[in-house]
Amino acid sequence: MKTEFQDIERNIEFEFVRATENAALHSLHWMGRGDKEAADAAACDAIYGVFDSVDIRGEVVIGEGIKDNAPGIFLGDKLGLWREDAPRFDIALDPIDGTSNIAKGLPNSISVMSAAVVPDDRASCMVNIPSFYVEKIAYGPQVVEGIRKNDLLPIRLEAPFYRSLVVAATALRKRISDLVVVILDRPRNQSYIDTVRKEGASLRLISDGDIAAAVAPSLPDSGVDLYAGIGGGPEGVLTAAALKALGGEIQLRMWPRDDAERDELLKTCTPSDLQRIYYSEDLVAGESSIFCATGISDSALLPGVKLVGNTAITHSILMRARSKTVRYIRAVHNLSAKTIHLRSSSGEKGI
Repeated sequence: MKTEFQDIERNIEFEFVRATENAALHSLHWMGRGDKEAADAAACDAIYGVFDSVDIRGEVVIGEGIKDNAPGIFLGDKLGLWREDAPRFDIALDPIDGTSNIAKGLPNSISVMSAAVVPDDRASCMVNIPSFYVEKIAYGPQVVEGIRKNDLLPIRLEAPFYRSLVVAATALRKRISDLVVVILDRPRNQSYIDTVRKEGASLRLISDGDIAAAVAPSLPDSGVDLYAGIGGGPEGVLTAAALKALGGEIQLRMWPRDDAERDELLKTCTPSDLQRIYYSEDLVAGESSIFCATGISDSALLPGVKLVGNTAITHSILMRARSKTVRYIRAVHNLSAKTIHLRSSSGEKGI
């Protein structure tokens, strides 16, 4: 069974990269045009178009669109041909993480997908967090290893945030003033922002796109040590898939926005469920996990699409949790020959 899973992942992983590449290329037309829904719809159309010819049974268990009431690939949607003997995958995706950024022509937008082979004895491998938003903290393998080697108290999301700064700095053998923390610039994150400033760490605020920011602490030379704050639940699960390959860690907990949402969540969750801290292994169970992303505009994770004459240059990252392999893929697309298969037209379309 183990060999079979490895072969399935190897055979299928580049289809996911092709999907995020096509999503980035097809949505690029909407860069800076002020229409994030049109950009998202273009990315979704391209992703659907790739998987309309891929022999898998893929079910979207983590999807964007419902939260924003915008065009999207929704929870429960099917990707692939769905032949009876095809391998079954849980799929998490965000066709564009950073839709506001692409609409404004700003940095920090990517197209991102993750998938895990679902064994015959499991119903699912990925956890769909029912709340719109979650509290998160993400850190890299150097912090994980530093905590282990130095027998430090672990980082805990439920503890006061300043303690996480102290632990991370100690694990990295840095002064707190040298620590670089990325936070999504939202009023709901003001307490995190205030703590970083009070403790003297370096703060990097982002306007959108928290997957790239949360993965960054696990990448060498990103210049980011910690990501924290309240952001989207689906983005947290996608981050977990990447960190399983990179050796970093994410913790998250549901964050009801108000009493009405808390009451709604309590119809299907217990009070202890709302307080539960999820780690990457809780969010994406088992050894099978593929993560890939393609840059649309520049981010801490990837450069964006570059147009040079009649070519487009894309930069993607592809990871497998089982082998811990991380690939950076630079592709040059000849725009006079390049076509993208779109579901909306049931055919190929030039860029």
